[in-house]
Amino acid sequence: MGQDVTILGLESSCDDTAAAVIRAPAGERPEILSSLVAGQAELHAAFGGVVPEIAARAHAEKLDLVVEQALDQAGVALRDCDAIAVTAGPGLIGGVLSGVMCAKGLAAGSGVPLIGVNHLAGHALTPRLTDDLGFPYLMLLVSGGHCQFLIVRGPDDFTRLGGTIDDAPGEAFDKTAKLLALPQPGGPSVEAEAAQGDAARFAFPRPLLDRPGCDLSFSGLKTAVLRERDKAMEREGGLRQADRADLCAGFQAAVADVLAEKSRRALAEYLAVAPAAPAFAVAGGVAANKALRARLEQVAAQHGARFVAPPLALCTDNAAMIAWAGAELFRTGRRDGMELSARPRWPLDRTRPALLGSGKKGAKA
Repeated sequence: MGQDVTILGLESSCDDTAAAVIRAPAGERPEILSSLVAGQAELHAAFGGVVPEIAARAHAEKLDLVVEQALDQAGVALRDCDAIAVTAGPGLIGGVLSGVMCAKGLAAGSGVPLIGVNHLAGHALTPRLTDDLGFPYLMLLVSGGHCQFLIVRGPDDFTRLGGTIDDAPGEAFDKTAKLLALPQPGGPSVEAEAAQGDAARFAFPRPLLDRPGCDLSFSGLKTAVLRERDKAMEREGGLRQADRADLCAGFQAAVADVLAEKSRRALAEYLAVAPAAPAFAVAGGVAANKALRARLEQVAAQHGARFVAPPLALCTDNAAMIAWAGAELFRTGRRDGMELSARPRWPLDRTRPALLGSGKKGAKA
C-alpha cells in the first residue's frame, strides 16, 4: 500500500479548529497519533448558528496552538512529517483561508510538502482510515452542509448518484432545533427530544419519494414542522414539552424514512457495478444520530452489503480525516505549491451538474 507516511492535518472549514497527526505504515493499519478539536459553540451560542466572521477570527487565533499541541501529543516534530494536509474547501471561506494560510506558513518554514484536501473527501475516505475499506464502496456523506450518495473508487475518484437539492439534513436538524427553541448544534438536541416523543403523532411529508433517483430535499419538511408547531402553540397557548418531543420524533422519523429509501435506490445502482466486496458506509456529522444509523444498517443488511460507520468522534469535523485523505493523495504523487487557494465550493464529482447551482467560483456541491 505504498510507502510509510506521517501526515499533519489541519481542518477549519466551519466552526471547529482541528489538528491531527496520523501515521500510515506501508501494508499496515494507519494509526491516529493525535487528534485535537477546539470547538466554538460558546462563541456562537447567542446567535443561533455559526457566524462566519467570528469563526474565522477564532480559527486564526487557535490554529497555531492546536498544531503545536497535536505535534507534541504525537511525539513528532514538524520536520519529521512527510506532508502537511489542509482543508482547502469547501466551507466558510474565512475559516478555510485561515487554515490554508497557516499550512502554507508551516510548509514554507519547514520545507515539508503541502497537500490541499477537499473536506468532503476527508469524510468520504474516513471508512478506509477506521475500517480498511477497499474500493469501490458506496458512501452516504450526510453532514450539516452536504448530503450526497457517492461511489468511491479512489482517493480522488468519486461518482455522485444523488444528493440534496436544498437543505442538507444537518441544516434541517439545526433549523428545526431553532424553531423549537432547542440548543445548537441542533442534531444532538433534536435526537434527545425525539427519544421521548411519539413519531406517529404528526403526519410529516417524505419529500421526493414520489420521484425516481437518489436526490433528496428537506426544506419542505422543515416548513411542515413550522406549521405544526404554530398549530400546537395556538391550541395550547405555547409550546408544551410533550409537543416539542413529538415534533422532534416525527421530524427525525421522516428524515430516517427518506434516507432509508434513497439508500435502497443508491445501493441498487452501486451493486450494478458488481463490487467484489459490497460495502455501504456513512460519514459526516449527521451519521452520529443513532436512530438514523440503525435504519441505514438495516438497509445495508437487506442488500447483503457490509455496513460501516466510523466512530462518532470521526463523523463530526476533525483533522484526522484530513490527514488521512492527505496520506492517500500523497501516495498517488499529489503535491501542492504556494499557489494553493481556499475554495468555498469544490464538488467531488466534477463531471455531474451542480446540485445547488453555480457561481463565478464554480459549482457549489
